[in-house]
Amino acid sequence: VTKRLARLNEQLKREISELVHRKVRDPRVGPVTITSVEVAGDLSSARVYVRAQNTNDGLGESLVGLEAAAAFLRGELGRLLHLRRVPELRFQKDHSLDQARRIEEILADVVHPDLDEDEEHHE
Repeated sequence: VTKRLARLNEQLKREISELVHRKVRDPRVGPVTITSVEVAGDLSSARVYVRAQNTNDGLGESLVGLEAAAAFLRGELGRLLHLRRVPELRFQKDHSLDQARRIEEILADVVHPDLDEDEEHHE
């Protein structure tokens, strides 16, 4: 990722977060966090990774609402950022926290094997 693209990713993340919280009025969009944005090298599209703020809430309805608001968000981004070409926004669930938890569980099993096994070896 070039420095220019990395800056654009951060700028889009910041602006999309602000717009979602302040201007998107779709009742399907619950409290969400925009965790990252990845713009394609040709600037044609951007993957916007989203996580529900309340872990008990499903993200499905929020993603549907965000997809419905994508054209509005693109227009606002073009106006705010003065971009010649605003990427098409594609919203996706951010799985990074789930993956991190799973890795921690695996590492915990490797580093601290079951105590039952340790007790068997000592007898």
